[in-house]
Amino acid sequence: MPQAPAAKMLVKEQFFSFASKEEPFRLRCGKNLNEVQVCYESYGELNAEKSNAILICHALTGSAHVAGRHSEDDRKPGWWDEMVGPGKSFDTNKYFIVCSNILSSCYGTTGPQSTSPETGESYNLDFPMTTIYDMVNVQNELMKHLDVEKWLAVAGGSLGGMQALQWAVTYPEKVHSCIPIATAAQCSPLSIGFNWVGRESIIKDENFDDGNYPKGTQPEKGLSIARMIAHMTYLSDVSMQNKFGRKLQEMDDVNYEFTHNFQVESYLNYQGRQFVNRFDANSYLYITRAMDYFNLAEEGEDKSLAQALAKSLCQFCIISFSSDWLFPPYQSVEIVNALAENHRTATYCNIKSDAGHDAFLLEVDVLAPIIGNFLEQQLESCSNA
Repeated sequence: MPQAPAAKMLVKEQFFSFASKEEPFRLRCGKNLNEVQVCYESYGELNAEKSNAILICHALTGSAHVAGRHSEDDRKPGWWDEMVGPGKSFDTNKYFIVCSNILSSCYGTTGPQSTSPETGESYNLDFPMTTIYDMVNVQNELMKHLDVEKWLAVAGGSLGGMQALQWAVTYPEKVHSCIPIATAAQCSPLSIGFNWVGRESIIKDENFDDGNYPKGTQPEKGLSIARMIAHMTYLSDVSMQNKFGRKLQEMDDVNYEFTHNFQVESYLNYQGRQFVNRFDANSYLYITRAMDYFNLAEEGEDKSLAQALAKSLCQFCIISFSSDWLFPPYQSVEIVNALAENHRTATYCNIKSDAGHDAFLLEVDVLAPIIGNFLEQQLESCSNA
């Protein structure tokens, strides 16, 4: 008999607020937030020993909705649904999984779109500059709210991996293991450059209005171009060649005009249009700047990565992808070598893939057993402690 389809995992957004004028949330830039709301989702149950909690950190334009669906008729599940759920790598039958939307985003956690308690208006560009250090401090407040004493693991890809690394250094006693994927201890000049061009395209849009564009509107052209630029960095030369080659879009020959001729051009236009419908331009400015500012080495006494990672106490599983040119494998090797300087071992896997930076979302068949086995080992070591 054919098997019945697996039941859909239904989840809901949850919210937690902290900070006040009397007890503000202090940011690394020196400014305060007098009110912070955090949007998060959780999956599975925290065990009696509180030893099975895992924090998953999302990437640049991700959200707290890492897996499952919000309703039976949701068209798409969460962004890492193939990895999170019953019987999957992040097994919700074993682990208590938490994913929170980051500070400065536009998916429920306080950011530029939020209403300032001081003015009653949206912050827009009056929102203070935030960093990955601040994002992690917000997650630490959520951790206390959830009564979690120590994460079995903190995991994430890209910007999520930066958060995981920051956790290991800032709160070493609260992290049993760290899984940074397709990431780096600092952005390269190439990454900073792409972020700069994306922000410039937004800021120079005629509808940007110094970040004060009316609610319900966007500097659409600029944000769309920023997304197209970024999206190319998530792919690879091989993946684009395989997907598009030089195929024309709905024509038999070039038209000698500046309208799109090639399939890749049409694809990027589509990605840009879709992005405008789901993400906020001001949030994009703030989060990409936070990535630029991230430099884990600055947490070390001598401003070295080795000294920064000397603060960590956890086990590491570091994963890179061979064709990722946004965060190339050598940047993961730098983290491994810095740990080695501290006579620390780390599991390191460089996965052969043509998918580019997006491989951490696509190469599930290879990624799943690596992470699943690593988590099993961590849970066992906690049980035997």
